Amino acid sequence: MGNENQNKATETASHIREPKKSMILSISVLVSAAVLSGALVYTTDPRTVSTPQDASVVDSHTARVASREEEVLPSNGVLLPVTWGDLGAKLVSVGAIDADAFMAVYSQRGEFSGEYKELLFGNTTGKMRVTKDNAGYLLNLLWALGLANKNPILENGEMADPRYGGAGNFASTGGWTIARGDPMEHYSRHKFFALTDEEQALVRTVSRGIYRPCCGNSTHFPDCNHGMAMLGLLELMASQGASEEEMYQAALAVNSYWFPDTYLAIAQHFENRGTNWSEVSAKEVLGSAYSSASGYQRIRAEIETPQIQDGGGGGCGV
Repeated sequence: MGNENQNKATETASHIREPKKSMILSISVLVSAAVLSGALVYTTDPRTVSTPQDASVVDSHTARVASREEEVLPSNGVLLPVTWGDLGAKLVSVGAIDADAFMAVYSQRGEFSGEYKELLFGNTTGKMRVTKDNAGYLLNLLWALGLANKNPILENGEMADPRYGGAGNFASTGGWTIARGDPMEHYSRHKFFALTDEEQALVRTVSRGIYRPCCGNSTHFPDCNHGMAMLGLLELMASQGASEEEMYQAALAVNSYWFPDTYLAIAQHFENRGTNWSEVSAKEVLGSAYSSASGYQRIRAEIETPQIQDGGGGGCGV
């Protein structure tokens, strides 16, 4: 009797538990269905679906960025209205450049090419071409030229102002570490070419109109490597008969390769206002309103940050 009652109780309990299993299974199926349904709804959210129109917009933007870069930084470089000749060899001969130290800088980077060797030791006859690849190298050659070539701007301009404690305290002088001896031994010391009064006046005028985004000074106050290099380039161009317009155009090309982010941003600024880069005034762009540190920051704040490019010589060291 006891066993019979126990079996009935077990059977009853079993019948009671079975509906619970079915209920749990049903609930699980419903929950799973709901989760899957939610996932389907999420993945098909129209806000996250890429449409052909979206892809077209992206492609158009990418193409415009690439086109702007080619306008500002031509892949084939820009010919400058100067011939370098044997100035590299002359800079080495007087000690303004220590050839061994200079070559070591580039050999360590695996960059001392045949072109670089020719510019340092040879006698080139063609027009100088600045490119993305050689912009930094030309920066250093021109830095040495601007530092060493005798010029009244270095002797009587802002660099000589006693308020600054002497010309040797600037990055453009103390930072030139690859000369033989103290760099100030070469400061405005060597006469590589003589400028007429008219040519010197042109250099003075143009140098006051060319700024650089690493600081707020014009080329007439060449307190950093970019300023000193630009001064050297202006002197060289003037000595070879370049016009004021040619000097500004060349200076803009060189500055663009030295500071690519800056001039891509400025190009976008003009583009947003309906002006192509080829139509801008080089003199205007190189002025304080655009090319000084404060001018560039103002432009940068107005636009979306452009694609960052590898600079050819944006740093202020060798």
